[in-house]
Amino acid sequence: MSGLRPATRADLRALPVEVAPRLLGGVLQTTVAGERVAVRITEVEAYHGLGMGPVADPGSHARMGATPRNATMWGEAGHLYVYLSHGIHSCVNVVAGPEGVAGGGILLRAGEVIEGTDAATARRLQRRGAVRTPRDLAAGPGRLGDALGLQHPIHDGIDAIDGVEQAGAVARLFLAPPVTEVATGPRVGVAGVAGTEAFPWRFWIPGDATVSAFRWGRGAREAAAEEAARGPC
Repeated sequence: MSGLRPATRADLRALPVEVAPRLLGGVLQTTVAGERVAVRITEVEAYHGLGMGPVADPGSHARMGATPRNATMWGEAGHLYVYLSHGIHSCVNVVAGPEGVAGGGILLRAGEVIEGTDAATARRLQRRGAVRTPRDLAAGPGRLGDALGLQHPIHDGIDAIDGVEQAGAVARLFLAPPVTEVATGPRVGVAGVAGTEAFPWRFWIPGDATVSAFRWGRGAREAAAEEAARGPC
């Protein structure tokens, strides 16, 4: 944890697309049922809520406004929006947004387990996930959530700034000095135009083994082809 500092709410009070690359190299640490796991963040994706920023984000859970599902995204920066993906995996987002503007989140897509490898491995195996190499522990948002031990719905909204215990878990977010090189591109598996170069809102550390391979979301390849055919405006 050398060189890291605790994140503050002020660090997260900007548009998610601006905050997202700042999380790279940082660490999310959780203690769940007495077992501590820390993940170094290597890949993230930004998502904006309704009315946030100059461009509407059709790929966000908050694109239509506040709902019972995405309520955490409309709350205070620094809490974690934990949602269920495909009815199986709990995925973790850091809530971010300018002062007085809510509805944004940053999906933690991938990371490297740097503390608590045994606990992370046991959690992955409990979820019937294969662990062939240490890379597998938190490579991908579902694996990362499993490794950290955060579960939807009981840990949705947990505060990663003040470290307040919630449902037997404590989460803390730490930031690192800015990484020297950041890659950016379309978000992975996001449907339609939201998963194309029109939204290059995925950020990652180039060359890191945990980073996801890109795959098109439903209709995204077709949307990209249509955009290319139209050419520059």
